[in-house]
Amino acid sequence: MNSVIMGVLLVVFVIVAVLLVLLVLVQDQESSGMGGLLGGGNSQAFGSHSASVLTKATVVFVVLFFVLTFVIAKAYTVKGDDTAKALNDLAAEQQTTETTADEATSEKTEESGKWWKKAEEAAPAAE
Repeated sequence: MNSVIMGVLLVVFVIVAVLLVLLVLVQDQESSGMGGLLGGGNSQAFGSHSASVLTKATVVFVVLFFVLTFVIAKAYTVKGDDTAKALNDLAAEQQTTETTADEATSEKTEESGKWWKKAEEAAPAAE
């Protein structure tokens, strides 16, 4: 995915997470909790269906939170797979280069290791 889209998704994810936390804190559970501190014990800011509105909003934000979590995780997994493939290709290329260099070095070592044979072959011809 594009880095701009990933940035937008992460910002939306953080906003949804903060709103979800606030919604959970605001919910009134039998007049005890953060909801009682913010608005008073029996105030009905959303009318008689305030509990159902907060509950529905919480469910929507939870679903949105999990959907965004899976989308972001999948996007980073795909991005990670591409990176892993590129690293594997680079490692294979480097290994091939090292193998070629090792073969060239071993051929030179074998040739330089036979210096006495070359000297022996040259010695009888000189006599």
